[in-house]
Amino acid sequence: MTKRKTLRTGLLTILAATALTAGSALAQVSVKLGVLNDMSGLYADISGPGSLVAAKMAVEDFKAESKGIKVEVIGADHQNKPDVGSSIARQWYDQDGVDAIFDVTTSSVALAVSDITREKNKIFMISGGGTSDLTGVKCTPNNVHWTYDTWALANGTGSAVTKAGGDTWFFLTADYAFGAALERDTSDAVKRAGGKVLGAVKHPLSNADFSSFLLQAQGSKAKVIGLANAGSDTINAIKQASEFGIVEGGQSLAGLLIFSSDVKSLGLKAAQGLKLTEAFYWDQTDATRDFSKRFAAKFGGKMPTSAQAGVYSSVLHYLKAVEALKSKDTEKVMAKMKATPIDDPLFGQGRIRPDGRAIHPMYLFEVKKPAESKSEWDIYKQLAVIPAEEAFRPIEDGGCPLVKKQ
Repeated sequence: MTKRKTLRTGLLTILAATALTAGSALAQVSVKLGVLNDMSGLYADISGPGSLVAAKMAVEDFKAESKGIKVEVIGADHQNKPDVGSSIARQWYDQDGVDAIFDVTTSSVALAVSDITREKNKIFMISGGGTSDLTGVKCTPNNVHWTYDTWALANGTGSAVTKAGGDTWFFLTADYAFGAALERDTSDAVKRAGGKVLGAVKHPLSNADFSSFLLQAQGSKAKVIGLANAGSDTINAIKQASEFGIVEGGQSLAGLLIFSSDVKSLGLKAAQGLKLTEAFYWDQTDATRDFSKRFAAKFGGKMPTSAQAGVYSSVLHYLKAVEALKSKDTEKVMAKMKATPIDDPLFGQGRIRPDGRAIHPMYLFEVKKPAESKSEWDIYKQLAVIPAEEAFRPIEDGGCPLVKKQ
């Protein structure tokens, strides 16, 4: 072999080694994210497969691989059953290498997954689950509650409707953790605003016939019937209330957890005038419109709900922390997420408190009348902005053990 050939071989070896080193540098951290929610039941339109799409969009938009982070996103259906959700979470953490779980509609499932996440010392970023207990008496160092909670919904809709004259309430409440928390928090908000609660009735989850419950609400003579439920339960209750002529009879309905997908399913004729509180609406800013149109292109033309948008934003915040640390260590990532201000294209500016509550603005909306709508998804008009520091329960009132230690 000549000296020239030896030199060329040596150079090629060096270049190959450099390329391998560079490739290794670009794959410094590998993370696996699990999107767990109701993929096929009454909350599937709220989060479901759309949340999986949103998580993958966040990874793409973050350009994770170019920043040295290899990300795998998987999904599963918890069927709204705490035992099923717990089993999936345990398998993901113990066998499948999942580092963080996102979304988790259904508060009873979210509470169960929270317990396992703490046991396994992983990270839980909640978007679809609603109970404010997740940052209250059931808070853990491993939770971030991102999108909304029952206190925020009650504070927005309950207070506004009561102050506007709807000062007597009767609740139709889904008989599980979320419904109980939503009724509790809204009752407190109504009383703080000077109103009275005349009664309540619980109904089974995924209920088809609301006639007996609506008759009790009608008989209460309350000015406002608060729907402390979600998804198809809310849709069915509103449709059947219309058939009973409840609104025509002088009572009004307050949807305490309404998503844009619910309004779309109901139609503006049935839902017009309904007041509600949300954390996100697709047609608010250039950034929300851009994201939403790209999401719709990937998801059959459907605009994202606030829960799906929350998955997107919480994945972004998690990945920012991993990138900054070049690590997926649970304690370090959680500390970094809490230390890093939220500056999000969909949810605006805010922060994560020591109790795990993500603080950002909330919005009071009213469903448009059919004549006011200019396009298929033009469904809300904004009535008020609730500032970030006013939108969620004061940290000292939640009973979170982590706060007591501060």
